[in-house]
Amino acid sequence: MVCSKRLEENFRKLAAIGAQADGGITRLAFSDTDWEAREFIIELMKQAGLVVRIDAFGNLIGRREGTNNAAPVVMLGSHIDSVPNGGNFDGVLGVLAAIEVIQCLEAAGTQTYHPIEVVVFMAEESSRFGMATMGSKAFCGELLPAQLEQLIDNQGMTLAEAMRQRGLDPEQVAAARYTGAIKAFFELHIEQGTVLENAGEQIGIITGIAAPTRFKVVITGQADHSGATPMNMRQDALTAAAEIVLLVEKLAGLEAHNGTVGTVGMITAEPGVMNVIPGRVELGIDIRGIIATSKQQVIQELTAGLGEIKKRRGVAITSSILTDEKPVEISREIVEFLQGIAKAGQYTSRLMPSSAGHDAMHLAGIAPAGMLFIPCKDGISHNPAEWANIRDITAGTQVLFMAVSKLAAQEGPKP
Repeated sequence: MVCSKRLEENFRKLAAIGAQADGGITRLAFSDTDWEAREFIIELMKQAGLVVRIDAFGNLIGRREGTNNAAPVVMLGSHIDSVPNGGNFDGVLGVLAAIEVIQCLEAAGTQTYHPIEVVVFMAEESSRFGMATMGSKAFCGELLPAQLEQLIDNQGMTLAEAMRQRGLDPEQVAAARYTGAIKAFFELHIEQGTVLENAGEQIGIITGIAAPTRFKVVITGQADHSGATPMNMRQDALTAAAEIVLLVEKLAGLEAHNGTVGTVGMITAEPGVMNVIPGRVELGIDIRGIIATSKQQVIQELTAGLGEIKKRRGVAITSSILTDEKPVEISREIVEFLQGIAKAGQYTSRLMPSSAGHDAMHLAGIAPAGMLFIPCKDGISHNPAEWANIRDITAGTQVLFMAVSKLAAQEGPKP
């Protein structure tokens, strides 16, 4: 059985790494705090009897052998990096729960037919380098060496340089591609919404995962004196940017777009002084949705809108795609399998989509993949107030344990 006290203690210890004064957590990918947290996780893996290896991108993989080590692997995991001043449950839940599953198997002396692997994916958050789920992309062969030189943090360091600092060779990133057979992959996660909490249900079984398309949009106008330039003679990059921000909100809010959402989460105005009309503005735009056609419609309408704003305001607007992910539909077999597990454990559950992207959406391209959610308080995430009840953490971990135990126990078909 899952040990709540052990889980709670591991969450407490990990929360101390990267802790901020207001209770938040900062563990940016490849940072010192990220690496300190990795060392803590490596030690937990070893204590659970896992043999740990590190792939070419830095993903941690802990392996427990089965009676047939050539059999396809049952895999589970998530990530431990965070957004700036975020919480200690996003991603961490899936990692600590996965290790707890192994600890339970070890404590019971249970030998499985299939090997089991726990994976901690690097750089799931986009906070430092502007691209999300990079560890799982590399794991699935979707990350190119050229991209590592193009992605730059706020201090001017490329991802390739950050990797070299950690003893990794960016030229060898293709070697991170996982080549073994995977029977199934599971990721346990906090909901980051209020559906489960409001419904009073313990487990969310994910039917599909939304995926983001992210843009960098640069608006170039003319920097001029704020007092001497008449209003009708201005090429104000910031007012044009303001129109774009409102356009994103308008398009994403249309009912016809089936729940596709849009966010302008980054804005930089230059020269950034009060008495100069902004001559250049850079925006970071995130468009995401469950339905690919709806997301694409929003993107097309946004692109048309950029052209109209450019013409009307007399500014230059360039747009470049940082990442373009495809929404994922979880297989009916996996969904029904997890429903059966939750029911067998007498846990209340519901089918639901994930509006946030996760590492599982990439694993779904190479193996049967499933996701489980547990409630998080008030739906708050990426925030110091992010919190999950240990009862719900234990319930989610128990469902994960039951699913992994059943699949790994003996030779058989995929779910």
